[in-house]
Amino acid sequence: MKAIANALIVTIATTSSAFAASGAATDEGGFLTPLFLVLGAAVIAFQAVPAAMLFGSMLKGLFSAKTEEGANAR
Repeated sequence: MKAIANALIVTIATTSSAFAASGAATDEGGFLTPLFLVLGAAVIAFQAVPAAMLFGSMLKGLFSAKTEEGANAR
C-alpha cells in the first residue's frame, strides 16, 4: 500500500510540472468557446419553456375543483 502511495505522489509531482510548463492554456478557443456557451444557454432556455408549461398544467390539475364523472356526462 505504501508503494502505491509513493508511486502516486511521484506521478502527481511530475505531471504537475509538465502541465505548468506546457503553455496549453494560452489559447482561449477563439470563436468556438463563446459559440458553445451560447448554444448551451439556448438549449436550456428552449427546454425551460415547455417545462414551465407542464409544471403549470400539473399545478392546475392538482388544485382545480374536482367534478364527479358520470353524473354530468353527455
